[in-house]
Amino acid sequence: MNTGSYYERIDDHRFKPTAHAGGAWSTDEVHFSPLGGLIVHAIDHHLADRPGERLLLSRISFDILGRLALDECEIRVETIRPGRTIELVEAVALIADRPVVRARAWCLAAIDTAPVAGGQADRLAAPETLAPWRMADLWPGGYIASIDVRPLAPPTPGRTAAWISTPLDLVAGEAATPLASYVALVDTANGIAVRQPPTAWTFPNVDLTIHLQRQPEGGWTGLDTTVVFGPTGQGITSTVLHDIHGPVGQAQQILTVRPA
Repeated sequence: MNTGSYYERIDDHRFKPTAHAGGAWSTDEVHFSPLGGLIVHAIDHHLADRPGERLLLSRISFDILGRLALDECEIRVETIRPGRTIELVEAVALIADRPVVRARAWCLAAIDTAPVAGGQADRLAAPETLAPWRMADLWPGGYIASIDVRPLAPPTPGRTAAWISTPLDLVAGEAATPLASYVALVDTANGIAVRQPPTAWTFPNVDLTIHLQRQPEGGWTGLDTTVVFGPTGQGITSTVLHDIHGPVGQAQQILTVRPA
């Protein structure tokens, strides 16, 4: 079993990736999944210092602005729309002093709406009942090699439901929140239901947007994923997100589809 972490902290704002964060499209880049989790980890620390009642991160959108080199990164977080019940937070990740990811998170007040809760999809079969799938046979990179992938059925082109987990810490020596640990696995969705072999076609996502109806719990990220390619070079990866208790929200990724 792998041990270690995806990142090591350098100071309050800077982090160094380990080999486990290596990307799937290029092994000298960072896979966006752990970087996305790291950004949420930084936002969590920012919100922890906020006075008053803790708001819940309910939507986060990541725009990937450029190449994610496997190199030291800096993350800066600021509140750009403060409020007692609704707040907008922005985080920027920089590599070599260049912004490479810009994220915006809406944080909403926690209110008891259990009496009217409903409308969610069915739960996925428990991950403990499923056999692992060697995703590393399809994709290279340290990140893919680090994760435990358990599909509910053999993956098919454009359609897969699977559980993802990892034995690694997000940041060495630090306890990440369940949300940060959860988000650190969501970007895997674009690699579990490939429509075409990645050796023949490339289809990286240039964004990731996550909407949450509740906060995820437990050590597994469930991805019920559909991938569509359009006729003019665009694609969409759409995912219903689950934890071990059931659906928690949805994720969308826009893809740029090109011959390899």
